[in-house]
Amino acid sequence: MCLLTVFLNNFSTFFNNSLIVISKMISIYNMKLIIKQKRLVNLIQMTKYSDKKAPGIPQNPLENVITAHLQSENGVVYEKKPFKIKLEAGNNYFWCLCGRSKSQPLCDGTHKDIFLKVKQRPIRFQVTESKEYWLCNCKQTNHRPFCDATHKSKVVQDATPIIRS
Repeated sequence: MCLLTVFLNNFSTFFNNSLIVISKMISIYNMKLIIKQKRLVNLIQMTKYSDKKAPGIPQNPLENVITAHLQSENGVVYEKKPFKIKLEAGNNYFWCLCGRSKSQPLCDGTHKDIFLKVKQRPIRFQVTESKEYWLCNCKQTNHRPFCDATHKSKVVQDATPIIRS
């Protein structure tokens, strides 16, 4: 009986020490995940909301006036290629960010349907000169509403678009 008690006490101590070690390992792992997540969020914020625009990508003159382009979430992938459209200088346009508009790439108000529970709202924009522009149709661009070739990324290419290409 005494031998069994000694064995159980030793096993209990070993088991408790193992749990402590495992708990510390999990804490360290979680801390590393949090650090990686913070780095990723900082990187996304730096690239997504940077004042610097990539060369060749137009800039929305209304960016300093409106805040819709600062929305943190992107819409669903509508199509895996951009949409070429002729736009007139000085006109206001509303680019669909949610990806559910029937008149892509522009908004038709579908996001207002309470049953769809869409969080994104359209991006109001203007252009400085009348010409043809490439608007993003994958809804993942970092230069809303203009295409920046994000549709070529693996994430977008692996996504299931609303419209089948």
